[in-house]
Amino acid sequence: MSTHLAYAARVAFTLAAALAAALLCLQLHTPLPWMLGPLLGTALLSMLGAPTDSAAPLRNAGQWTLGAILGLYFTPEVTALVAGLWWAVALAIGWALLLGWAFGAWLHRMHAPLMPDVPAPAMRATTYFAGAIGAASEMALLAERQHARTDLVAASHSLRLVIVTVSIPFALQWSGLHGVDLLAPPPRMVQPAGLALLAALTGAGALLMLRLGRANPWFIGPLLVTMALTMASVTLTAIPQPLVNAAQLVIGVSLGVRFRRAFLRTAPRWLASVAVGTVGLMLVCALFAWALARATGLHWVTLVLATSPGGIAEMSITAKVLQLGVPVVTAFQVCRLVVVLLVVAPMYRWVYGAEAPS
Repeated sequence: MSTHLAYAARVAFTLAAALAAALLCLQLHTPLPWMLGPLLGTALLSMLGAPTDSAAPLRNAGQWTLGAILGLYFTPEVTALVAGLWWAVALAIGWALLLGWAFGAWLHRMHAPLMPDVPAPAMRATTYFAGAIGAASEMALLAERQHARTDLVAASHSLRLVIVTVSIPFALQWSGLHGVDLLAPPPRMVQPAGLALLAALTGAGALLMLRLGRANPWFIGPLLVTMALTMASVTLTAIPQPLVNAAQLVIGVSLGVRFRRAFLRTAPRWLASVAVGTVGLMLVCALFAWALARATGLHWVTLVLATSPGGIAEMSITAKVLQLGVPVVTAFQVCRLVVVLLVVAPMYRWVYGAEAPS
C-alpha cells in the first residue's frame, strides 16, 4: 500500500472510531459528547498502538467552523458588555502570565536536579515555556529558539490541554452548573446563500491570518470576520448543527492522537508533575474566577472557563454547549492568547536574561 493510501486509511479508521465514541457518549449523556468522546476514544486507541492519525486540513476546517460559530454571539449589545470588562480582561492576562511563570519555576525546581545532562540554560527555557499558558505549537517554537527540550514542552501543553478539556465539562455537568447564559443567542435559521457567503468571507479571513503568520489562523481569522459582521448587525445565517458536531469531532481527534505510546515514555516523572500542576492551576484559577465574579457581577462558572488554562476553541465550545457566556469566554481567551504570544518571549529574556542563550 502506498504511503498516501496508508495515511488515508489511518485517518478513515480514526474518524470511524471517533464517530463511534461520540455516539456512545451521546447514549451515556456525557458532556460535550462530540468532542470528548472522540478525544478519549482516539487517545485510548493511540496509546494501545492502533494506527490512528489526524488530518491537518480537517482540524483546520473544524477550527474554521468553530471560529465562525462563536463570532455570531458578538451582537452590538454583547460587544458593549465585553468592552466594559476591559479591566477584568487585563487582570486575567496578568494573572495568566504570573501563573505560567510560577508553574514553570515549580517544574524547574522539581526536575532540574533530575536532568543533569540538560544544560542549565536549556533546562530553564524548557520549564519556562512548558509552564507558560499559551498555545502548544507556538510555545514549542519559542522554546526551540532558546535550545530547550521541545519534546517536554509539547508534552506538557498537550497533557495540560487534555486534562482541562476533559475535567472541566464533567465537573460542570456533575455540579449542575449550566444554562445560566443571559446573553442573546445567535441566529437559528440556516440560509444556504448566506452560509456560502459566510464561508467565503471567513475563509478569506483565515487565509489572511495565515499569510500574516498569526497564531491559530484557522480559528482567529473566521472569528474576527464573523465578529465584525455581527457587531455591525449583519446576520447572514446560522451554522448547521451537523457541521458544529463534525467540527468538535475533528478537534477531539486532533487532541487524542497526540497520546501515542512514545508520549507515555516521555519522562514519566515529568508528565506526572505536569498532571499534578495542572490540577493545581485549575484550582487557583477557579479561586481567581470567583474573586473576579464578585467584582464584575458575571457568573462564576463563565469566568472559570474564561480564565482556565485551556485552549480557546475547547473552552469556548464548552461555553456554547453549556450556555455559559460564550462572548465573555471567547474574548478573555483570545485576548490572553494574543498578549501571551507577544509577551512571553520578552518576559523570558527580562527575567532570565543572564541565562538565556543567544
